[in-house]
Amino acid sequence: MQNNFFELKQECPNTKARLGVIHTEHGDIPTPIFMPVGTQGTVKSLTQQNLYELDAKIILGNTYHLYLRPGNEAMKFYGGLHKFMRWERPILTDSGGFQVFSLQELRKISAEGVQFKSHIDGSTHFFSPESVVETQRIIGSDIIMVLDECVPYPSDYEYVKKSSDLSLSWAAKSREHFLATQSIWGHKQFQFAIGQGGMYEDLRREYVQKMVEMDFDGYAIGGLSVGEPASQMYDITSVCTEHLPKNKARYLMGVGTPENLLESISLGIDMFDCVMPTRNARNGQIFTTRGKFNIRNSQFKLCDAPIDENVGLFSSKNYSLGYLRHLLMSNEILGLHLASMQNIAFYLWLMRIAREKIAANEFQSWKNNFLSTWNKDN
Repeated sequence: MQNNFFELKQECPNTKARLGVIHTEHGDIPTPIFMPVGTQGTVKSLTQQNLYELDAKIILGNTYHLYLRPGNEAMKFYGGLHKFMRWERPILTDSGGFQVFSLQELRKISAEGVQFKSHIDGSTHFFSPESVVETQRIIGSDIIMVLDECVPYPSDYEYVKKSSDLSLSWAAKSREHFLATQSIWGHKQFQFAIGQGGMYEDLRREYVQKMVEMDFDGYAIGGLSVGEPASQMYDITSVCTEHLPKNKARYLMGVGTPENLLESISLGIDMFDCVMPTRNARNGQIFTTRGKFNIRNSQFKLCDAPIDENVGLFSSKNYSLGYLRHLLMSNEILGLHLASMQNIAFYLWLMRIAREKIAANEFQSWKNNFLSTWNKDN
């Protein structure tokens, strides 16, 4: 099953897990895929050469942060984000809605959009559905997201209903403006809607139905991983994927742990992003193919075992857990770099193995076996 953007190649028996390919002019993206987060045009502590070494197929940027700094004028001057950061592979940009709405006391919502104050200098700005499309045209990302409101957890039904109606109206305006405008930098861009509806299954179904009618290039599920139990996140994800078209890419935003990724793949999700690999690396939590470790624990002081021999990374094969612990305990910058490299490498390894197991019709049994042995704190 194929369109010009997403090609569904295979579905795994006894599960909703899918194997696919996203086609962009900056390269093809195999799915399921994890997108390292490069909020401000950089994945923290990594160079773009590192990302090529890791074989990251796509990275994520953030419209809110790039709009504030360096700003649209600078982005125009440099010819878009690909040229600015010297990255030749695909980029997805979030709309910045989550960041704006997290400001709470610094923003004012209306039917036209949201007025907010910069967290940098307190200056006042306004995002409309149309202006967010325009900014992402200037950024030049391959996949752009619509402006939406991410409701807090928990929220009452009436508030979520009102918010969902507002986000749907913004989605319609975003789609209309996107279709009426052209890419600035010559490559084709694609647009995703973002499904909302809080933790209410009827609102989620209604939202999915209405955004599918707008015929976006792909569909994201937003408003999850905001404090709800994992079981509830899976229930809502399943409700959404049951009603999303099979021939369009599905993106679960801001998720999450390795367990979350594998469980969500089994529910039919194709794309993920999360700051966890790099954020946790800076705090000393290391994800490896044999488990996750708090590398600051004293048990690793005299540990000469390699960080991880299985992810295909030179540094993880050649440096020991004891050396990595020493670097982090000494607040050496190299420690942050090596830990981030390992964690991103592990997430990408996990997606690569998941794709192999889906192709072999072995995903569900592999997932269960992997999590039963891996999902332990060491």
